[in-house]
Amino acid sequence: MSASAAGYVVAIDNGSQSTKVLIVDGDGTVHASARVALRPYSSPAPGRWEHPDDDLWDSIVAATRAAVADFAGDPAEIRGIGLCTIRFCRAVLRADGSLAQPVMSWMDERLPRAYERETDEAVYVTTSSGYIAHKLTGERQDAAGNVQSSWPIDTERWAWSMDAAEYDRAGLGREMLFDLVAPGEALGTLASEVALLLGLPAGIPVIATSNDKAVEALGAGLQDEGDALLSLGTYVATMTPGDRPLPPHRDVWTNFSSQPGGYLYESAGVRRGMWTVSWFRDVVSGSIGATSEDDLNRGADNVPAGAGGLVAALDWLAPADEPWRRGALVGFDGTQGRFHIYRAILEALAIETESADDRARRALGRDRRSLIVTGGGSESDLMLRILAAVYGVPVRTPRVRDAAGMGAAICAAVGTGLHPTWADAITAMVGTGQEIQPDLELVSAYGEVRQTYRRVIPRVRTLFSP
Repeated sequence: MSASAAGYVVAIDNGSQSTKVLIVDGDGTVHASARVALRPYSSPAPGRWEHPDDDLWDSIVAATRAAVADFAGDPAEIRGIGLCTIRFCRAVLRADGSLAQPVMSWMDERLPRAYERETDEAVYVTTSSGYIAHKLTGERQDAAGNVQSSWPIDTERWAWSMDAAEYDRAGLGREMLFDLVAPGEALGTLASEVALLLGLPAGIPVIATSNDKAVEALGAGLQDEGDALLSLGTYVATMTPGDRPLPPHRDVWTNFSSQPGGYLYESAGVRRGMWTVSWFRDVVSGSIGATSEDDLNRGADNVPAGAGGLVAALDWLAPADEPWRRGALVGFDGTQGRFHIYRAILEALAIETESADDRARRALGRDRRSLIVTGGGSESDLMLRILAAVYGVPVRTPRVRDAAGMGAAICAAVGTGLHPTWADAITAMVGTGQEIQPDLELVSAYGEVRQTYRRVIPRVRTLFSP
């Protein structure tokens, strides 16, 4: 390790299905890690999806303690924490910063709408990162890059709006909101009692990142506008770098990046994308005994492209503007089994996201030259081969598959001085894992499968329309 990169940082990656914690040095080497699954969402009413009890915080505590226990180095050399949490969540807090009601998931139908008070104890309204930062530091500050959608944010300034109408639209007063902090800046310092709970040094800075997708892009090394980054998580969409906010457009929208003043252009996406993979794995396991995703990948690898005629409509969570849409599997003829279904789900993810990325790139006037793949699905060689064939470009993965964790580590490395600049941190800490070229036979086969999807999916999506 170079002298400029002496020490370690803790990276917290709080995702939709689990919390992952890494302890990383300035060269991007992971010295310890842990993962703790989140509990299933609760749904107290149709359209409402909440994290039960204090599950986000509990999972972060458990994963951090496990990573520290796995760490062979000196905890005194840990210089800071990079905090990355799920985007588009809403946490309603009492005056003391405790939860006044369960944290609302990004899937909750209340989030796109103006905030409506549901409890007299509500004093502050913040994001998941604002809530967790307060738990860690006691301060009321949040990551500016994690505040979008229904929040009264000025996207050009990365700051709360100065337009009173924006607060009326959001149903929020400025006094209810935390102060905003740019990526790489401190949200506060780790409180003594929390440091004791986590096994970390008291007083180290907790560094702001951005929203989880932007942090993932940073940790994957997304920098070239010819690159598309596909994040295979619960929500699956592509991103490419941008330099300014864009006007509203149906096929591409502007997200904050994880570097101050930067932006990402994001395509439309598949809601509950990799959730569908996990759901199917669990269904199969419940019927025939324990089945892993590795088992399903090996079996599906022997299924030809097109999954024996099966087509998957990945509308397991309908968008707000078309609430009648439902997920579906069509094309059964009695010859297909569980491996055909699994392959059809993977193929649908590839075909649907490639189509969305193509529409976004047409709107941007950009060619696609390569695809970076992150998230749990990037561990499937079969999925990577399918993606290379459907997207028609070389595919690569980051050296550390938990790209959001590495992105949080980069923010912490810059914020604590492990590296003097963002460019230095990215160069030192991001590496390439697998690289896969498109298989020409598969490219041709998926050209035909794509035509089937173009005929079938629009019809499926009208079946339940009013």
